[in-house]
Amino acid sequence: MNPNLRAALARFIAAQICLHACMTGFRMAAPLMALREGHSPAAVGVLLALFALATVFIALPAGRYADRRGLRKPVAISVGVASVGAALAVAFPVFAVLCVTAFACGAATGLAMIALQRHVGRLAQGPTELKQVFSWMAIGPSISNFLGPFAAGVMIDSFGFRAAFLLLALLPSLAWFWVRHTVEHAPVDPGLRQSSGSSWNLLRDKGFRRLMTVNWLLSSCWDVHTFLVPVLGHERGLSATVIGSILGGFALAATAIRLAMPWLAAHLRESAVITAAMLATAALFGLYPFAQAAWAMAVLSVLLGVALGSVQPMIMSTLHQMTPHHRHGEALGLRAMAINGSSVVMPLLFGSAGALIGVGAVFWLVGSAVGLASPLAWSLRTPPSAPERIQS
Repeated sequence: MNPNLRAALARFIAAQICLHACMTGFRMAAPLMALREGHSPAAVGVLLALFALATVFIALPAGRYADRRGLRKPVAISVGVASVGAALAVAFPVFAVLCVTAFACGAATGLAMIALQRHVGRLAQGPTELKQVFSWMAIGPSISNFLGPFAAGVMIDSFGFRAAFLLLALLPSLAWFWVRHTVEHAPVDPGLRQSSGSSWNLLRDKGFRRLMTVNWLLSSCWDVHTFLVPVLGHERGLSATVIGSILGGFALAATAIRLAMPWLAAHLRESAVITAAMLATAALFGLYPFAQAAWAMAVLSVLLGVALGSVQPMIMSTLHQMTPHHRHGEALGLRAMAINGSSVVMPLLFGSAGALIGVGAVFWLVGSAVGLASPLAWSLRTPPSAPERIQS
């Protein structure tokens, strides 16, 4: 990887962290304030859902806008929306306004992430660099998932909620600092855009449908683990600290494997890594209900973090090889819509299924689905001419 690409990646990762940390900070702080103000858990659930729901609605328009406008304009809009949404919470820290802030921060982060991913994918030269750049970019959310809630928590305990909201409101402007001098790629030919038709016709390609199915299944596994491990831990009589440590081990393992991926990229094939991750996930989900001790759950959590943490760079690399350059934003929008839609709907389904058939059965059910779908991942071998297949 050449020095110019490394420098550009560092700037884009920093921009990503600033915007994403604003959202993750509010995702922790806003529900906490709502609970302290006496709002019900159901109301807090709605508030949390708004962060992901925003991206479901704006993902496809955001992708097409990024294809037309590049990077700086989408990021500028994202910075403005996130800053205004966060400033409203500073001025009016009440539940209704927090809901507006949640939607604004979720939408802004979704738009910026799609534009950044599209731009970075077009900087890479060849499959190896694609895997490397997306491995580095995947580290950004891992950092911001820690930085945003930690900074917000410290500010809340030291100075109160308004001070925390003010700090988070200042973060998006730093994102613009990192991307303001970015040189845009050559604009997409308007004729190509007009001939592409609806974003949904991307799904007419069998390979793209398989990729989206695999991505959705693995994203659902992430949601299953995050949602059901606290339930399983509670059944085992584990303390909140222990349960938090188990989930923390998962996050650290996912970050660690992403740090290693740039150096391993030249020796890895996307389809092989994704298939191995799906088989490993199926096996680990099968073992989870049998884990009685905290140390056993922690080991499974770390191994699952390694498996699922390795997937995103490979999915992104495959997506960029599979779709033509002028439709990368649309493809990323479809992916973001599926993932965030899953994050809204799946916890409700998992909760209902867990109450009906038990937590262990949910692990087995999802693990079986992932294992049975692993041949789809093995079929995701992208020939050099793959981007030419999906034109309309």
